[in-house]
Amino acid sequence: MFGQERPAAGEASAEALRLEGVRRIYGAEGNRVAALDGVSLSLPAGSFTAVMGPSGSGKSTLLQCAAGLDRPTEGRVFVDGAELTGGGEAALTRFRRQRVGFVFQQFNLLPTLNVMENAVLPLKLAGRRVDKAAVRAVLERVGLGDRLDRLPAELSGGQQQRVAIARALVTRPRVVFADEPTGALDTRSARAVLELLRESVRTSGQTVVMVTHDPVAASFADSVLYLADGRIVGYQTSPTAETVAERMTRLADEVERQRTAAGV
Repeated sequence: MFGQERPAAGEASAEALRLEGVRRIYGAEGNRVAALDGVSLSLPAGSFTAVMGPSGSGKSTLLQCAAGLDRPTEGRVFVDGAELTGGGEAALTRFRRQRVGFVFQQFNLLPTLNVMENAVLPLKLAGRRVDKAAVRAVLERVGLGDRLDRLPAELSGGQQQRVAIARALVTRPRVVFADEPTGALDTRSARAVLELLRESVRTSGQTVVMVTHDPVAASFADSVLYLADGRIVGYQTSPTAETVAERMTRLADEVERQRTAAGV
């Protein structure tokens, strides 16, 4: 069932996310595509990791399988030491609500709810007690303490994304998954959002896994995982926008050469 504890190998809390031989196959027999092809990784708690790769490399599929939004065809996924396995959709939904937070490019705020109501929604859906003082503190931390009664339409794009981040943080998840969280924002708003994600790692010990195509966004992370054709092909610590851009250019050229050689 969901939440089966993994055998101890040191302190469970030291490892926020583990994938073991994860494959995700799409398509029918004779026309199958491996979006992920045997991916294994381990990310420590309190880390900020960017996931990058050329188009079609499997970035979003990796995020979806790691977050429990999609089921691997093969392999195992552990979040905070607990395995995502067996059970039905209801059990998986409960698991995600207990341990995982999400931030997407589209803010996914309910237009008829104000800032506070959008932020507390995950707690209500999970049947958990709503501590409005604690939620207000999170909203103040993301710079929205004076906008609690505003509707999404009354906020800028950057402010809406900050509501989405607050909503992801109020449940105190072990891992926050972010899929192109700055893709719809201007440069200034994007920087503010990235600094918030980095702060959640530094001050609250949360773990952030962020898919992005932007080298500047990736430079806010502690490390970068590079994917190509469903496989991890590189790892970089202490990234800068320049080193990431250079590596992505080389990777894209190499993938193009391989696909041309294979007649794809």
